[in-house]
Amino acid sequence: MITPEYCQTMARYNAWQNTGLRKMIPAMDRDDLYKDRGAFFGSIMRTLNHLLWGDMLWMSRFDGGEAPDPDMGIEDSFDMAPTPAVWAADRFRMDARITLWANSVHAVDLVGDLEWYSGAMKRQMSKPMAICVMQLFNHQTHHRGQVHAMLTAAGQKPDDTDIPFMPEDA
Repeated sequence: MITPEYCQTMARYNAWQNTGLRKMIPAMDRDDLYKDRGAFFGSIMRTLNHLLWGDMLWMSRFDGGEAPDPDMGIEDSFDMAPTPAVWAADRFRMDARITLWANSVHAVDLVGDLEWYSGAMKRQMSKPMAICVMQLFNHQTHHRGQVHAMLTAAGQKPDDTDIPFMPEDA
């Protein structure tokens, strides 16, 4: 279904997209970042924090590393990083973690089921690993799309988001 090369490409894409955001977000006016813009999570920062939380949660399931505080559910994820500068630093580290995982994943690691307890569903889950990995990358793209729209509405000019235009060195 998916390959290690898919994971590596999507990890590169994630890091490329977030590099642009990490340059833009800390320089923006705080009111613009926290303004409720009618998106699912409201503001740019709430959406970026939720995405960081989701990446950390999925990566903990994939690599066994650090997970968000077990008491921090989706509704608490919006305030994960208290400032844009902290978000940028945490995002940089998370993107490196995702890239490291993607560069070390083997085809056999993408086969079989992943089991975990879902706080959102309030039950034990079991799904094919490949589906879970696709969820990580799809979730990123979905919420970054929301952020892109909110940034545009705030008068910013986010970078291109098309995968074919990703620089080779990204």
